[in-house]
Amino acid sequence: MELQINGRLVQADADPGMPLLWLLRDVLNMTGTKFGCGVAACGACTVRIDGQAARSCSVPVSAVLGKRIQTIEALGTPDKPHALQLAWIAEQVPQCGYCQSGMLMAAAALLETNPRPTDADIDAAMTNICRCGTYQRIRVAIKRAAAMAPGGAAKKARA
Repeated sequence: MELQINGRLVQADADPGMPLLWLLRDVLNMTGTKFGCGVAACGACTVRIDGQAARSCSVPVSAVLGKRIQTIEALGTPDKPHALQLAWIAEQVPQCGYCQSGMLMAAAALLETNPRPTDADIDAAMTNICRCGTYQRIRVAIKRAAAMAPGGAAKKARA
């Protein structure tokens, strides 16, 4: 089957019922997306499908045929990190770091649809679980990333 992952077409030989998470990790060796719970509760496996945050452990490969899949591997590059990655570092968000790829993907989906989220917007969108409890830092980092976007600082000043 052919999938669109991180902006390129990828051929994969997998059962259509296989969860996307296992296709990414075990078939394509893209290990940035993490396994957490296996029941779509924790969010460690969050990727973006057509721009929307999705828990890849519960999405069969057959459901993503013809859709755009983005994993943490394509959020930014070492030479040009995504604003969220820069904000995560500046705010010292990660402790153990296990949930962070899923958190970043959920945050990226939020900022794409809501470039100026309120605390309530962030709380509603960020349903991923962080066992280290860095939720306050995550909220601050999302707001920092939003302010880094073109016009973000000016928007923030007017708010």
